[in-house]
Amino acid sequence: MNAIRRAAWFFSLALMMACIMGVLGSIRGEAVAGVIASHSTDGMVARNVDMTKVQSFLEQKIVLQKLSDYGISADEAMEKVRAMSDREVHRLAALTDRAAEGTDSGLGILIGLAVLVLLVVLILKLMNKEIVVR
Repeated sequence: MNAIRRAAWFFSLALMMACIMGVLGSIRGEAVAGVIASHSTDGMVARNVDMTKVQSFLEQKIVLQKLSDYGISADEAMEKVRAMSDREVHRLAALTDRAAEGTDSGLGILIGLAVLVLLVVLILKLMNKEIVVR
């Protein structure tokens, strides 16, 4: 009789724990990750690297045109960047890296269109269709 009571107690405890874990597992959390700078880098070196990134970004023709459209000169923009804290300069440098990814000369788009046209022509040829250009 004692073994039956122990087994029933263990079964009810296991069932309760499974239910609790099921409820907790169904709650969605948010996973956040990021890159942390190592402690061995000097703060001034990191700031200088970030400042050169921002300065090279501000010297691009497109950025200079947008700044002049807003009525800000490149010198005024650099003064504002110099007045920023290290964290803000690093954030701005990270954003300039991301902005630079989308500023290509359009060559990638032209190559992509050419590959798309070639694929369409190849598929039509494989289907024994004729392509007539007039």
